[in-house]
Amino acid sequence: MSQRHAVAVLVRHGESTANAAGLFTGVLDVPLSQRGMEEARRAADLLRATGLGFEAAYCSELARAWQTADVLAAELPDLPPFQRDWRLDERNYGALTTLTKSAVRAEHGEEQFLAWRRSVHTPPPPMGDALFDQLAASELFRRLPPEALVRTESLADVMVRVRAFWAERVDPVLRAGRNVIVVGHGNSLRALCAVVDDLPDEEVRTLGLPTGHPLVYEMDTGGPQRRGLLVPRVRGGVYLDEVAARVAAERLAREGGT
Repeated sequence: MSQRHAVAVLVRHGESTANAAGLFTGVLDVPLSQRGMEEARRAADLLRATGLGFEAAYCSELARAWQTADVLAAELPDLPPFQRDWRLDERNYGALTTLTKSAVRAEHGEEQFLAWRRSVHTPPPPMGDALFDQLAASELFRRLPPEALVRTESLADVMVRVRAFWAERVDPVLRAGRNVIVVGHGNSLRALCAVVDDLPDEEVRTLGLPTGHPLVYEMDTGGPQRRGLLVPRVRGGVYLDEVAARVAAERLAREGGT
């Protein structure tokens, strides 16, 4: 890779205990499952095989993301320390938080279920006072800025915060010809891909990022820009294990998506 190129690698955290239980997780701070730990180690193996070095590393403030980052750091000792940024946190699913996806689908029907889960502009109903107050009183949200905890979010809301993160912390590093790794969540990374690739709503609706599969965006640091950001050389990026990622993404789609 020439000095005019830099890469950003996006990694969705490994499977969490709430993923395994089929819950709307959102801003619930849940740990990785055993399978999730194994997925994180496999992601490290794939990254090691590339020989890539990284000059900056970021992850969300939620445990399942930084636990994934901890596994990557242990397996890849040359990684720089991960910096946490709440703007990479998962989308807030509002009143759906803690509910099973199967129960929401059964109660509200497939169309509404998919609108809440997959659309760009439709937020779930806002969470009530009891859950909001419980989360606000947690150690995690007490140390984060007030805007880190809202009542609900559409994906478009998430796109606003991840665009700000990318413009502030990632794009300048890429322009300097340096590589970046980002560990996030199904929806924060889906929103990030929508920003980086400038995806129309219909493509965002069908986009799903499987857990533990590194997605590589290569940038030409002297190449074109769009809305002030560098444009990927390959639209949509490239998974390090395309076959396994495609199978995992198809399984995700059958379950209703991220």
